[in-house]
Amino acid sequence: MIKLSEISTLPPESITRKELEKETDRLVERLGELQELLYAEQKHAVLVIFQGMDASGKDGAVRNVFKDCSFNGINVYSFKKPTEEEFAHDFLWRVHKRAPAKGMIQIFNRSHYEDVLIQRVHNWITEERVDKRIAAINAFEDLLEFDNNTHIFKFYLHLSYDQQKIELQERIDEREKNWKHNANDWKEREHWDEYMRCYEDVINRCDVVPWTIVPVDKRWYRNYIVTKTIVEKLESLNMEFPKLEEE
Repeated sequence: MIKLSEISTLPPESITRKELEKETDRLVERLGELQELLYAEQKHAVLVIFQGMDASGKDGAVRNVFKDCSFNGINVYSFKKPTEEEFAHDFLWRVHKRAPAKGMIQIFNRSHYEDVLIQRVHNWITEERVDKRIAAINAFEDLLEFDNNTHIFKFYLHLSYDQQKIELQERIDEREKNWKHNANDWKEREHWDEYMRCYEDVINRCDVVPWTIVPVDKRWYRNYIVTKTIVEKLESLNMEFPKLEEE
């Protein structure tokens, strides 16, 4: 049973930032190499899911971790409020069509988990529907892994309440970050405790694919954990460049 309140949002004190950033640079470069293998071999698909509170660093994780990857083999999609057409379908309809093809890395900046988080926090859906949706999410992720050889990485970006305030305030105080400011983020912050309850429940119940809890109060540590997790899994696949067949 994962309890978010018992997990630090900071790196271990024994870790040296300079050394870790050097190792992160190596891992980012290695991820670029592995992504090329993935794209060439066309046997595996990769889905990377980033979830977290506002200002937890989802955009920064995408930008820093995948900067050495080729645009040809990677897609990023950010799920917003559903359109009228999307509302007319089941909640996974808009998600399934974004699932990665073999050879591709698909990144979800927010995801299908919003449908059992924000909607639940604001009581827009019943607990009965939450239970049904959680079951559907588990079945969906199991289907992707089993039917399309999709390797799913689910990262919860673990931000502290105090650090979120700092990050949101910077969007007001620093001109180059003004474009990120959204007054609604401050309103959602008022529901922090309920979000934590819902996140913790989802993390423990949507466990067909386990979550990685990433401390993000220090963004350099976030970059290291995310990159290391993906690289270790992709290396275990023992991918190879295809060889020309003899005519």
